[in-house]
Amino acid sequence: MGGGRRWPGRAIEPTSTDEIGRVVNRGLRARALSVLAANDRVTYTVPSGLLYPFQWNWDSCFVALALQTVGSPSEGEDRAWRELETLTRHQWTDGMIPHIVFHTDHDGYFPGPSFWGTECSSPAGTPTSGITQPPVLGLVLEQLWSRSSQDDSARLRCRALVEAVNRWHRWFGLARDPQATGLVSILHPWEAGRDNSVDFDRALASVPITDLPAYERRDTTVVAEAERPTDDDYDRYIALVVLFRGLGWDAAALHDASPFRVVDPGFNAILLASDRALARLGPAVGHPEIGDEAARRAAIGLDALSELWSPDRGQFVCRDRRSNLLVDNASIGGLLPVLVLDRDDVRLHHLCTQIEEWLQLAPFGVASQHPADAGFDPQRYWRGPTWLITNHLLAMGLRRTGRDDLADRIAGSSRSLLERSGFAEYYDPLTGAGLGGSTFSWTAAMAIELSMPHPSPLGEVDRLGDREPPRL
Repeated sequence: MGGGRRWPGRAIEPTSTDEIGRVVNRGLRARALSVLAANDRVTYTVPSGLLYPFQWNWDSCFVALALQTVGSPSEGEDRAWRELETLTRHQWTDGMIPHIVFHTDHDGYFPGPSFWGTECSSPAGTPTSGITQPPVLGLVLEQLWSRSSQDDSARLRCRALVEAVNRWHRWFGLARDPQATGLVSILHPWEAGRDNSVDFDRALASVPITDLPAYERRDTTVVAEAERPTDDDYDRYIALVVLFRGLGWDAAALHDASPFRVVDPGFNAILLASDRALARLGPAVGHPEIGDEAARRAAIGLDALSELWSPDRGQFVCRDRRSNLLVDNASIGGLLPVLVLDRDDVRLHHLCTQIEEWLQLAPFGVASQHPADAGFDPQRYWRGPTWLITNHLLAMGLRRTGRDDLADRIAGSSRSLLERSGFAEYYDPLTGAGLGGSTFSWTAAMAIELSMPHPSPLGEVDRLGDREPPRL
């Protein structure tokens, strides 16, 4: 993967708080680079060699940010583009970018490529899963472009990726919002990236689990069962895959056929933020028409997002699209709209108040579930643990709205977790203990982001071209 950028060979004697911080950051970065090197597969990065031995969609997107800083500027930039090009090369013809690309044979993960049965839909040569993941790619592209050389080669590579992202976002409108409400559904908890969130309990319980094929979980041979989704959860995850496979992965049929249809505010906020990124980025790479199209989608979606606001909770909540009922639960998904709210929106103030309250109750990062809620479990995957990736997204949104104080607090707690417990998949928000997989790529990537001296506020990137971006 190439060595990291070189630092002075002599030992540095810190003489001030700032210098101590720089030394700590260098040490953190060096350890993070070793994690990424171990998980590097030349053209893509695996999240964790034992637990997740393939390429995952949103993992690769955030890892690309870190890869851009590895080696010389040209080497890092090339490797970052390559990570995303490998992902989008496996985009389906209908526009979907799948959540897993199975580049190699490996029996350490279930369900593997043969179980998905996507041969009829996925690009020739490499099998993929049949569902998608949170569309962070547009957000990441904007940051990569802002930090890149912006020469002709970079522009061409970014332009092709912008085209792929726009096809993906169009697919969301057709396949996951057939009634054109402005908000998209997820059809499987894995699509949210927050697999066993309390948000999904009621909808997941409606998934029938009769006549399931026999299967053997692999995850609990690597990670303690108490830190993973339950067997009942997994039965329903697998039942949905079996159902979709039986429908031939026909995107036009899946939405109405799925017993699990949830409108997730976090997922939709990420999609809207990525569309806003495309609105700014499209003109810079020669696609002003994509910029305009993305701006229109974002404006419609932002208006529709209001339907998910819960005054009682002081945050956004999920909607079960089958019953059309809001889900009365406070998860981190309902805080992620800080990515798209205007700084004078009163709901932003409420979200910031929620974040501050959560940090008071559980000091090690922003938990994935309200720490005072009866469903909070500080160790079980997305039912309570802190994930640096969602904390990073919150900090991005807060910086965008001028709440650097709260973003810095989140970043500080993230650094504490890294120093205390290394590059774990996730963390106990009460004790700071590392949980799940170890030597995790996107955690290492977030460590490198935290070591950057001046994090880029979302939507305030430099050198995006002469055309004024569309106002949303």
